[in-house]
Formats: sequence, structure tokens, C-alpha cells
Amino acid sequence: MQKPLIFITLGDPAGIGPEVTVKSLEDIGENNDYHTIVIGSGEVFSQALKTCDIDLKYDAIKSIEELNKNSNSIHLLDLNNTPNELKMGKVDARSGKASVEWVLKAGELASNIADSAIVTAPINKEACTLAGYKDIGHMEIFQSQTNSKEVATMLVADNLRVVHLTTHRSLRIACDYVTKENVYNKIKLTHDYFINCGFKNPKIAVSALNPHASDGGILGDEEAKQIAPAIKDARNDGINANGPIPADTVFNQAIDGKYDVVLAMYHDQGHIPIKVHNWEKSISVNLGLPFVRTSVDHGTAFDIAGKGIAHHASMSEAIRQAVSLCVNKKL
Repeated sequence: MQKPLIFITLGDPAGIGPEVTVKSLEDIGENNDYHTIVIGSGEVFSQALKTCDIDLKYDAIKSIEELNKNSNSIHLLDLNNTPNELKMGKVDARSGKASVEWVLKAGELASNIADSAIVTAPINKEACTLAGYKDIGHMEIFQSQTNSKEVATMLVADNLRVVHLTTHRSLRIACDYVTKENVYNKIKLTHDYFINCGFKNPKIAVSALNPHASDGGILGDEEAKQIAPAIKDARNDGINANGPIPADTVFNQAIDGKYDVVLAMYHDQGHIPIKVHNWEKSISVNLGLPFVRTSVDHGTAFDIAGKGIAHHASMSEAIRQAVSLCVNKKL
């Protein structure tokens, strides 16, 4: 049986992605039950090794067909698409273009290889936009590439797991997205994903949108008109959905083990508790894509890029989680 393939994209070449990648690869080592294929530029990868003072053995390949299936070494799929004069820590359309090309290559390969997963280092949304890309996040890029209908971002930090109804939308637009249909679809997607990951009856908490879950309608009506009816329909379908629960209490309840996962209504509502709970080891997992995709839960950190001081705990966790989901189907 062929070993699973774990594709790792280097992120924006001017950011800390290449550095946290090489540090994580050094930690994880070579003798694994999977093949590691880094997708990026040989020059960027070599510079990251030099910056971090890491001596890492790897095989450079130009196509996936050159993969040595009998080797435990790391493979670098060198797309050789970054100009030499890129400056560390600077927003550059050329960096954005290269980083998205690496992401698209990973999606192309993972879509055609059953036992595979993708781990992504951070890209820079401004650089990607300057390069002409309209999809400004990894999930959106993969969703467009694979024509996936219903997707979601889940953040994980220790035992706290948070799925988001919306991510990259302004708060004003995100509130309009809180509809019965949208909430139900995300509950169903979350339930199905957790069932596939070995949870027999996943306990899903659904966060309220408004303070105090609207205080009986005093502070809004989305809970009564949209969220509660969606939860009722989900429960009628045999899904263990609970709420709407005020956001200032639900995450602590999940940390205490009352729920397996929380459905947050918008980006910051879910991201803040995750990053306060354990920022260094928090990671992102996508639901609804045709392949496993995990990621760091931080940005390109241009202010420290090129200094070799970036912490890599999140990247290491993202790789380990990708392997677990790909090989054992376990969160």
C-alpha cells in the first residue's frame, strides 16, 4: 500500500511560512508513515534553512512522478517561480502570485490522490489581491478550485474546537448571513464531519449572535427567528445541536467538556476564544473539501520575517493533525 502523501505549501515567500515549515520538519524528522512533499521554490526553501541554521536532508523533484516512494526523506516539489530580488517582510504582488500557485498545485495534486492531505503556511491577503486573485483565503481558493458547495473553517486549540458560520466577511455582512438555512447547513456539515472522525453522537453547541442570546428579543431577533429554528430542524434530524447559547459562556462550557464543538456566528466570535485559550498551538481545519486541509492559525508576520525567530508550534500541530486525519481519520 502506498504511504499517504502530506503536501506542505510554504506560504508567502516574504513571510515566516518558510521558516516555520523548516523548523517543523526538523522537529518531526524523517522516519514517518507518510511521504512529505513541500511545494514551493527551491531558493525560498534553501534560504529558510540558512536563516534558521537547519541542516535538513531533502530530495528536490520537478514533478510528483519523481517521488521516491522507497525514501523516507522530505521531498521538495520546486516550482521555481519566485524572482531573486524579493525582500523579506514586504508586501509584493509577485510573492502573492507565487504563494497562490503553490496552493493551487497542492489542491490539484490532493484532488487526484486519495490518501493525501494539505498543510498550508500563511499567505498574505494583500499580496494575493495585488496579484489579481479574488479568492483571498486558502479555503476560498480550494472551494473555487474543487467546486465544493458547503465549506467551513474550524479552529482547534487543545480540546476547544470552533466551526465558523462565516470567516472573511465584514461584520455587517456576516450578521446578514445568519439565516435559518445557513445555520442549519453548517450544523449538518459539522455533524457529518465529526461522525466521519469517529464521534458517535457529536455534541454541537450553537452560539448566539447577540449579547445574552438577545434577552428574549430585547437585543435582537436573530436567535428567535433564525438560529433557534435551525437548531430545532437539526434536532428533528437526529443531530445533537444545542442553543443558541450566549457567546460569553459557550466557549468555556466547551473547554470544560460539555460540548465537542461550537458553531460561532462570525470570524472574531470564534477566533478570539481559540487564540486566548492556546494561541501558539491553535490550528485551522477545513470542513467540506474533498481532501484534508489544515493550516497554521497565524499570519505572515512580516515584522519578524527573515530573522529565524518565528515560533513554529502551530505549524507542527497542523502537520500532526493532517497526518491524523489522513491516516487515522481522527481529530
